[in-house]
Amino acid sequence: MVRLKLNEYLDEQKITRYELAKRSGIRFQIIDNYYKNRVVRYDSDILDRICTALDCELGDIISYKKSTRNNFGSFAD
Repeated sequence: MVRLKLNEYLDEQKITRYELAKRSGIRFQIIDNYYKNRVVRYDSDILDRICTALDCELGDIISYKKSTRNNFGSFAD
């Protein structure tokens, strides 16, 4: 499972969503969706602009944990 941790990174760096929107040129609502982990399909351009604005690596704002799905697409018990 892919999970955004932009909220944690911004909090650690003491950067507001508004400030990130200004630095990156991305609308606040889009930043807010990434911040609240409401994004289903990640836009590589958005992620690139966020990382550039924050001078960070992609791994700083995204984490991956192997899912427990079986071969049929359902989650295992």
